[in-house]
Amino acid sequence: MSFKDNTISFPELIKLKRDGGQLSPAEIGTFVHGVTSGDIQNSQIGAMLMAIWQKGMTGEETVALTREMMNSGETFKWPKEWLVVDKHSTGGVGDKVSLPLAPALAACGCKVPMISGRGLAHTGGTLDKLESIRGFNVNQSVEQVKQILEDVGCCIVGPTENLVPADRVLYAIRDATSTVDSHPLIISSIISKKGAEGLSTLVLDVKFGRAALYKDVDSARRLAQSLITVGNKLGVKTGAVLSRMDSPIGQSVGNAVEVCEALECLKGRGSDDLKELVTNLGGHLLCMCGHSCTLESGKKEIALKLENGEALKRFEAMLMAQGVSADVAHSLCSNETDYFKHMKRAAHQTELEVPDNGAVLDIDGLALAEVLHKLGAGRTKSGEEIDHSVGAEILNLFLHQFHRLQPWNINIQAFKIHQRLQLFYTK
Repeated sequence: MSFKDNTISFPELIKLKRDGGQLSPAEIGTFVHGVTSGDIQNSQIGAMLMAIWQKGMTGEETVALTREMMNSGETFKWPKEWLVVDKHSTGGVGDKVSLPLAPALAACGCKVPMISGRGLAHTGGTLDKLESIRGFNVNQSVEQVKQILEDVGCCIVGPTENLVPADRVLYAIRDATSTVDSHPLIISSIISKKGAEGLSTLVLDVKFGRAALYKDVDSARRLAQSLITVGNKLGVKTGAVLSRMDSPIGQSVGNAVEVCEALECLKGRGSDDLKELVTNLGGHLLCMCGHSCTLESGKKEIALKLENGEALKRFEAMLMAQGVSADVAHSLCSNETDYFKHMKRAAHQTELEVPDNGAVLDIDGLALAEVLHKLGAGRTKSGEEIDHSVGAEILNLFLHQFHRLQPWNINIQAFKIHQRLQLFYTK
């Protein structure tokens, strides 16, 4: 059914939602078809997104929107013997967890077809981080993704014209229209991509805190429950954890510097809080999909793959499969290397020292992310180029970590002492 065949015009659909009405599955299908075909103007899409942001959606509307987005393009079909899993984070500051986690899961025998996104508002995007590496290509066809999974076990790609094309359009316009934090739009964006991946199991890292979209744990818990409900209704075994997002994860924020820290994690080094998130999320996935008998055994297996270099080998293979030259991939994954031989180095570096004796017990991740955004690490409009070299490193870091596990929930609290902060920028 084409957009023009409908008896209700798109302006009328906008008015219906703006006035608090409920859209039928057919009307939602009309909207998604118009987004994908280009029959609807970007200004009209933005108006509908704002109406959804203001009035919300019922559970039935959210499921319908997610299903239509998932089916707006091709969907993956895998061999029955494959154990296909994935993880998604609702976004944070310094969140480079996907980079070490995907290859660690592949090293455990899983297949990880990770469809990721670009930065939204103050949060960094996994695709933006990986594009810091010279030659890395996030645009892969469905057939290319299948071949990479066959050969490597994991890939990290973006949605394309043929894979969840509706989300590719909506994702960019949400950022430009300040509708990033809409509950149904978050759910439909995340689950549509994961449903199109043909997953058996999905774990969601739902953030809460000062630097998260949801500031309090109760709001994050409601989002997590909604994500679980929609995911399971669309046939994906879905679970969620909650993790605190006040301070940055690890010691770096920015695109290239986060890749460096992810590589350190893959080499068995790096910050403890990053390792903690990687092993916990990976452990939950291995337990949920039946690969591991318990959460603890799953965590131990992920930790082992990071320590023994098997996850690093998968990451190196993924780099080459997605366009990075063998020389560059091998150099980045060697034990001792200058990462910035292969990634853009910022023109200016400024070290900010603590002026007096004492200890900083916390750092405002949101404030730091907003500064870096203004320096060029993020976008202010759809399609805008970013500066991959912009970032910050927290130096001389002492970290004490406490975590409390619950059956479906992880609360991670970090108490950090930061003595120096180094900024990398070009402006």
